[in-house]
Amino acid sequence: MTSLPTRKIGAFTVSAIGLGCMNLSHAYLPRPDAAEAERLLRHALDAGVTFFDTAALYGFGANEELLGRTLMDRRGEFTLASKCVLGEVDGKRGLDGSPAAITKTLEDSLRRLKVDHIDLYYLHRLDPNVPIEDSVSALVRGLEAGKIGAIGLSEMSAATLRRAHAVHPIAAMQTEYSPWTRNPEVAVLDACAELGVGFVAFSPVGRGLLAGNPHAANLPQGDIRAFMPRFKAPHLEANLALAGQLATLAGEAGCTPAQLCLGWLLAKGDHIVPIPGTTSIAHLDEDLETLSREWSTDLIAAVDALFPFDAASGPRYPREAQAQVDTEIWEGEPLA
Repeated sequence: MTSLPTRKIGAFTVSAIGLGCMNLSHAYLPRPDAAEAERLLRHALDAGVTFFDTAALYGFGANEELLGRTLMDRRGEFTLASKCVLGEVDGKRGLDGSPAAITKTLEDSLRRLKVDHIDLYYLHRLDPNVPIEDSVSALVRGLEAGKIGAIGLSEMSAATLRRAHAVHPIAAMQTEYSPWTRNPEVAVLDACAELGVGFVAFSPVGRGLLAGNPHAANLPQGDIRAFMPRFKAPHLEANLALAGQLATLAGEAGCTPAQLCLGWLLAKGDHIVPIPGTTSIAHLDEDLETLSREWSTDLIAAVDALFPFDAASGPRYPREAQAQVDTEIWEGEPLA
């Protein structure tokens, strides 16, 4: 097993870049077959990744089952994170942050993952019908029972973080963060630093578009990105041009666009851990090579200049998904 630079997420010491496992089973297409997915997971562990992120939502449990059958013979080598609240409700994606639902989902996650303890367990989204204090209290009971090690939140605001943290210390906040999605800089990133909460950045390469993913311009039917405004006309052409400018900047710096995105995030704070997802071992190795580079302040500033808050064309989410997000919006942000 290779050793990578590490960062802290709560009490856990994890590789400074983790692996988001969603697209092995959910949301993005094309999807790898079971053998390819298992091979990638094992390769990530061998390459030094010690932070693996899944959720009950991903494949409606299939992603947790994938990790359960692939990695748990080496359980002591990594930090395991999963999520509840956002999942299958009456056969469709839905929210249920009630204590009863959280307790059931946790038991289901433990069974699918083939473990009796999950290191970091997130509330995947804020259920507006349930006080955050009640949802957090349900996880506190799981923690007291030894079933989870720490509590996290996902796509929530600084105000919600403070309310949750008053019930029990929160170990991590997970939110989309990349050069073209800078909402965490409005408030929650500073709140995390103030409270000692780790920040986990998902979709750090703009859901593949900023990394030059060839599928981004011609998404197959069923890919969740096909419903996201930034990946549709009239916004897609402008965003591909923006990605092209990033690629030029990366080329001048002697790195790939994905590496530049990840290096930019790592430079934003020592409490930030990006979790790129990929189905390609070559792309995973490319991502991890980011950790062997030094990132100059001039290069980071050049990315900042290329991506002001309003650089990306179009809303981040379609209307239904935006309604499930508690993260701050920036002044003038376009919403579906």
